[in-house]
Amino acid sequence: MKCTRSKAGSAATRKDLGLLALRAGTGGVLFAHGAQKVFGWFGGPGLEATAEAMHQMGFRPGRQAAAAAGAGEAGGGLLLALGLATPAAGAAAAGAMAGAVAVHAPAGFFAMSGGYEYPAFLGFTAAALGLTGPGRYSVDQTMNHCFNRPWIMLASFAGAAVAASAVVASRARVQSEEAGGAEEPDAAPASTAD
Repeated sequence: MKCTRSKAGSAATRKDLGLLALRAGTGGVLFAHGAQKVFGWFGGPGLEATAEAMHQMGFRPGRQAAAAAGAGEAGGGLLLALGLATPAAGAAAAGAMAGAVAVHAPAGFFAMSGGYEYPAFLGFTAAALGLTGPGRYSVDQTMNHCFNRPWIMLASFAGAAVAASAVVASRARVQSEEAGGAEEPDAAPASTAD
């Protein structure tokens, strides 16, 4: 069997088809996940129940955290699937997944144990798509990449990193304060007994 080199056009088409498949799959999963949170679609809890859950997890205020997480997932996912504003979409989805990773991190890596494997995979895939670009079969391509510029990529990822870091740090502070507050009632009676 003799192998021949593939034509450059054929390789580019395969790459663009691969990016389309990856964008559609990842974007679809992210959209569905976020739509569960915000709209209650696909058997999801909806915004009010998600807000309560976010509050219990230490994200304050819970309603704004739920709306932001849902928008990052659903909005970022939809934009990724379409290949529209791909750098911003990838950054938004990756930022939303950073919060999910923080929630699941205490359970370790593997999803089977409640770990962060699944949100980390979605976050890294969304980030990779945002960095790589949407490929030829995308809305960005039809719009001459107006929303797919290097400066948009840099600004989007910097903004998402700052926002995700602030949210995760805020949650850690809330959890620390609540853990400290849970110990204070036990400590107070002991000091008054002296």
